[in-house]
Amino acid sequence: MSDPQFVMYSTPWCGYCHRLKGQLKREGIAFDEVDIEQQPDAALLVEQANGGNQTVPTLVFTDGTALTNPSLAQIKAQLAS
Repeated sequence: MSDPQFVMYSTPWCGYCHRLKGQLKREGIAFDEVDIEQQPDAALLVEQANGGNQTVPTLVFTDGTALTNPSLAQIKAQLAS
């Protein structure tokens, strides 16, 4: 894998997070992961990106843009832009 292209904010119990992580790993897309239950500052960042909600998975890209509960196709499109 190459350098991480975004940070995925998630929780251990999030089924959508687990599914998306598996898809990303199969595609060879590198990312960092932050558990918002273990890092309160990360939870605040997720709330700011989602209108006050702690919605996961939230992905924050190196350019500062964010996607919430995206599909693999949406992530690939974001990375290609």
